[in-house]
Amino acid sequence: MERALSRRYFLGTAVAAACLIGAPAVQAAPPEASLRPVMRGEDLLKRAVRSAKDILSEAKLTDKVSFVVADLNSGMTLESAQAATSRPPASVTKAITALYALDALGADHRFETQLLATGGVADGEILGDLILVGGNDPTLDTDTLAKMAANLKAAGIIGVRGDFKVYEASLPVLDRIDPEQPDQVGYNPGVSGIALNYNRVHFEWKRANGKYAITMEGRTEKYRPAVRMAAMQIRDRSSPVYTYENSAGRDAWTVARGALGGSGARWLPVRKPGLYAGEVFESLAGSNGIRLGAPKMVTSLPEGEVLVSNQSTDLRSILRDMLKWSTNLTAEMVGLAATAARGKPSDNLKASAQEMNLWAQTRLGMQSAALVDHSGLGDDSRITASDMVTALLKVHAEGMRDILKPIAMRDDKRKVVKDHPIKVDAKTGTLNFVSSLAGYLTGPNGTEMAFAIFAADESIRAKLTRAEREGPPGGVSWNRRAKRMQQQLLERWGVLYGA
Repeated sequence: MERALSRRYFLGTAVAAACLIGAPAVQAAPPEASLRPVMRGEDLLKRAVRSAKDILSEAKLTDKVSFVVADLNSGMTLESAQAATSRPPASVTKAITALYALDALGADHRFETQLLATGGVADGEILGDLILVGGNDPTLDTDTLAKMAANLKAAGIIGVRGDFKVYEASLPVLDRIDPEQPDQVGYNPGVSGIALNYNRVHFEWKRANGKYAITMEGRTEKYRPAVRMAAMQIRDRSSPVYTYENSAGRDAWTVARGALGGSGARWLPVRKPGLYAGEVFESLAGSNGIRLGAPKMVTSLPEGEVLVSNQSTDLRSILRDMLKWSTNLTAEMVGLAATAARGKPSDNLKASAQEMNLWAQTRLGMQSAALVDHSGLGDDSRITASDMVTALLKVHAEGMRDILKPIAMRDDKRKVVKDHPIKVDAKTGTLNFVSSLAGYLTGPNGTEMAFAIFAADESIRAKLTRAEREGPPGGVSWNRRAKRMQQQLLERWGVLYGA
């Protein structure tokens, strides 16, 4: 049924506009309808391709959308609207960050986390300190730390005379990506040269006999180590649901009792990444018979002997996953690491993003790039649809499409249409009242195109309070309209230029 629906829609709109394909339209308004039909059956003559103007009007997004679609082989712009208007790209930013990191670090780069001993080792005992050294790996998790603890034991280590320390200063140490986001959202954690479980702590609650049992853990499927650096207290109030305070060196949270219900769980952001990783490793080392003291943070790295090391997977694979799952922390860490590798280490995200902007202008031809971070989470980032398509055209031969996420085409009821004749690989971007999509489109006849669609209602965004940003009124319905609009534009382009 889904496939039949797709074919009816596709064929019912498939009146190809051959004369439009060769028209110069860098800043032209989108055509209202096909001008010269290709004879492919009676049904094709009965219905015209919907105009972009009608698509935007139906979505109630007129004057709030910029788009460009271009032929991949010739580079010719096929259709555009407000192409030079700068809008928030949201997570489409990550596609630029991926290119930046690949250029600076190389596709085969691997991040290395180490266990370093100072003072030498005698009879299985570290005579100085044991240091957990962050190596900018955004994919480090509790399972990996458990393996490193087991390898430390296998290396013959039975104790440490000195302190257990953590070094995270290979990247700037920041308590969050974007200060304008609500405290409790897991996609806005702290950033440093060490990250564990994407710098999120697992908060779980269960009620029995009128009382709640609470855990705060660095959880994976295999391990559930508790941490001390993040603590939760229940408060008798209706709002706010969560509060956060940096208290006595801990992430101190409170939650409204009425919001909990019987049981549940969620991931909360970690604001002290090094301390979090240190406490989890302390627990895992203890389970291997190696007793460590509480972790201490160090800002400089002494000389010592590397006892255990762990390398991440290759950067290209990390970036493919980043683009698939849109992980903000990965984007910020690899972006900062790329800036440092270019010889211009920055102490904050905005400064690093500015280096990426300059690189994008020179390397990708993105003259209006004005990004404030590497993930797209920040409100003030802006790029144009024209610049985004320019970049996609420039890097296509380098395999950019291979690491983008396949985007399923959907029908009007948002159900995935299997075997749809149009194939799309792209990066999505979503913020409150912002929806973006940019990547590559292949039409039914094999014609390839690069495109960018940026939709944003900045007037509504400007009125949102910080507390409303996790789920503002009207946000879900706006996003649905925007995504439907994107799908309809893709269908239009596939019909007009790729059928």
